[in-house]
Amino acid sequence: MKRAHLLITLCLLSVLTACSVNKQLKPKSDLVQTIDKNFQDASAQYKVMMKSLPPERFPKTYFPATGKFETSGSGWWCSGFYPGTLLYLYEQTKDQTLLTEAERILKVLEKEQYNKTTHDLGFMMFCSFGNANRINPKPEYKEILINSAKSLASRFDPKVGCIRSWDSEKSDYLVIIDNMMNLELLFWAAKVTGDSSFYNIAITHAETTIKNHFRPDYSSYHVINYNPETGAVQKKRTAQGYADGSAWARGQAWGLYGYTVMYRETKNKRYLEQARHIAEFILNHPNLPADKIPYWDFNAPDVPDALRDASAGSVMASALLELCSYVDKKESAKYFNAAETMITTLSSSQYKAAPGTNGGFILMHSVGHLPQKSEVDVPLTYADYYFVEAMERYKSMSK
Repeated sequence: MKRAHLLITLCLLSVLTACSVNKQLKPKSDLVQTIDKNFQDASAQYKVMMKSLPPERFPKTYFPATGKFETSGSGWWCSGFYPGTLLYLYEQTKDQTLLTEAERILKVLEKEQYNKTTHDLGFMMFCSFGNANRINPKPEYKEILINSAKSLASRFDPKVGCIRSWDSEKSDYLVIIDNMMNLELLFWAAKVTGDSSFYNIAITHAETTIKNHFRPDYSSYHVINYNPETGAVQKKRTAQGYADGSAWARGQAWGLYGYTVMYRETKNKRYLEQARHIAEFILNHPNLPADKIPYWDFNAPDVPDALRDASAGSVMASALLELCSYVDKKESAKYFNAAETMITTLSSSQYKAAPGTNGGFILMHSVGHLPQKSEVDVPLTYADYYFVEAMERYKSMSK
């Protein structure tokens, strides 16, 4: 139990650190007002979405050209974002309709606590049940989250030092940078159970990822294929980006957010340095537009005409608003100002959908998997989730 007490102490220290630094950063009052309106508009949008959603299905995307609303089952990696967004919006608006819908869809999702076929249980279960338990703690939520962490941990192999991402050939062991986003669930489980194995798995995965996923400029590959018998790297590639050697924007966002969380949960400066380096790669990149919403890939051949990815911008904004609380004044202001610009841009009519349009989604213009021509220039649930989270983080800094 000493390990659990240590983890709780470290978490409290991270919160105190954030509060002390954030007082030096002053959110713009007009942007806070815009954010409040965004929350109201987003709540209305999600009520539109509810009407199109079959009882056992989760929103996936909407195709403006055809008016087609696409859904998924609870096993899809994005299933946790819909209830998570509803819960964030409920916190801001106190609209009981949103909470009722979140609780309804959580019942559909809860069976995924035993799903051992996916690495995405952090996205699926912590963004949903984690928020539900934070807002209104219940024993059943705690149990679901612990079981989810156990299912996620079952995919860890000490020979490789990573949690397996995609299941494939027996000779392959595929790990994607996205997996950094699922480690927060393990840290939570370590704190509430006192079982240090969850903590150790998260640390080992993060260390192996630092060693193999990143290039000298701190951009990252998307996929590393390990030898499952020896743990040696067999291939480095980028599945959803432009090329193996390119910097797929959302992948860079996952890394930034993931190592920021790693520092919060461990206070190991190694992870803070990693997050800072990733942030500098993103913000100093010559292909990052002035409005700070990245192209779908930093190395897309058709820049500046390449598609933007609102989902990457949303994740980056949320991550930077946390990271700015852990660094010195100069860097803090840089990260804060960049996140502020991202939120401002996403709040404009260029990205924020008009009421009643866009299938009920909040944001337009995200890119899922362009090489496979899947979910290209459409709304996506995780763009909405991290946009709402980023706005909530920004607004909280004004208090």
